Amino acid sequence: MSVPEHFAMPRTAQSRTAESGPAESPAALSRRRFLASAAVLGASAGAVIVGAAPASAAPASAARIVPEPNMFDTTAWGARPPSSPVSLAGNNPNKIVVHHTAFANTADSGTSGSFAIAHEIQDLHMDTNGWIDTGNHFTISRTGIIMEGRHRSLERLLAGSNMVVGAHTVGQNTQGIGIENNGTYTSVAPPSILYASLVSLCSYICYKYGLAPTQIFGHRDFNVTECPGDKLYAMLPQLRSDVASRM
Repeated sequence: MSVPEHFAMPRTAQSRTAESGPAESPAALSRRRFLASAAVLGASAGAVIVGAAPASAAPASAARIVPEPNMFDTTAWGARPPSSPVSLAGNNPNKIVVHHTAFANTADSGTSGSFAIAHEIQDLHMDTNGWIDTGNHFTISRTGIIMEGRHRSLERLLAGSNMVVGAHTVGQNTQGIGIENNGTYTSVAPPSILYASLVSLCSYICYKYGLAPTQIFGHRDFNVTECPGDKLYAMLPQLRSDVASRM
């Protein structure tokens, strides 16, 4: 039995309001986007997107250009198509919400292991929860690989306008960009390489959408949940400080 996105509480303890929002034709992506061409597919593990200066104009409040981190889109890791078109919120996000997946803290070595985690999350959210796609906008593996979660999330981030309606935090799915960090961080901290990627991704999101680093929150700030774990939640003040230092 499928569970509506606005009621489901998956292994990642993430949920959302019902799918809604205006439809929009996909925008052209950055010239540095990862394309799943035959040549790329022959590279087995795939290739990272080379970080570069954002294609759109920087927010007026930005003190410096924040470089685009290396990211894999849904095509790169071979995501299933959504069961129905994703919706756009019709507004920019006003916050970032940090999660952990609550999966075991096992190695997800390299791109192949990271891609396997992305598939596991998407299968869980679509097949068990009955959602249209992965709930969070982005996923970071324990080896620091950043991957697009819900389709079109990276497209909108690169454009710096509008956001995809997510399925990660009740009451915040049209307001917050959800980032899930693979692992369980109740009693242990995330690996340093994961944390470094989280800083880079949060910095770029703040830069593109004009967010203040103070607008980075944990899932438990909005819902009754242990997510993102005591250890990772306790690191959020440092995360905000580290992001601010890059702005």
